[in-house]
Amino acid sequence: MKGQGATLVIASRNRDKIRELANLLEGLPLAVRAAEEFPDVPVVIEETAPDLHGNALIKARTVAKASGQWALADDTGLEVDALGGAPGVETARFAGPDATYEENVAMLLERMAGAGPGRRGARFRTVVALCDPDGRATTVEGVCEGKISRTPVGKSGFGYDPVFAPEEAGGKTFAQMSMQSKGAISHRGRAMVAALSEIERRILGQG
Repeated sequence: MKGQGATLVIASRNRDKIRELANLLEGLPLAVRAAEEFPDVPVVIEETAPDLHGNALIKARTVAKASGQWALADDTGLEVDALGGAPGVETARFAGPDATYEENVAMLLERMAGAGPGRRGARFRTVVALCDPDGRATTVEGVCEGKISRTPVGKSGFGYDPVFAPEEAGGKTFAQMSMQSKGAISHRGRAMVAALSEIERRILGQG
């Protein structure tokens, strides 16, 4: 279905991620829905690919097929130079399969305890996959360069936001920024700029 009244399902059960993605989709003539609204969508989708691109596609294709609607999934990795690019695909599970945000951040800071100012470079990388119910998919990517702070700072956002200071933010972490300010420069925001072009063309029939 294209045009007014089209539905796009966010292929996630992470309420923080759903809120952020829905905010980035505001203004489009779309009914944005969460995966949990569709009973046939599995509660757990095994992310078995070795990279962000593959895992985003797995989630988008699974949810699109189960819901019968267009689906949008993202997979995001934090790549820390001092850790050889880790945690990467294990970003959400860095401190264990059921780790909390706080546990992941604590693990990261512990692993980086000996890293000096010149070795704290990092980047967030997001791959967004957009898929129709027949499995036809496309992916786009967004990257945000920054540094890992020595201690958590700020109360906004989620995940590693309290310890990631993007280059454009003058030393502030994502957790010190509003959702709108973060979205303007973040990895997910940049990926969604590209995704919006695909949504307008493929779902809304524009352009």
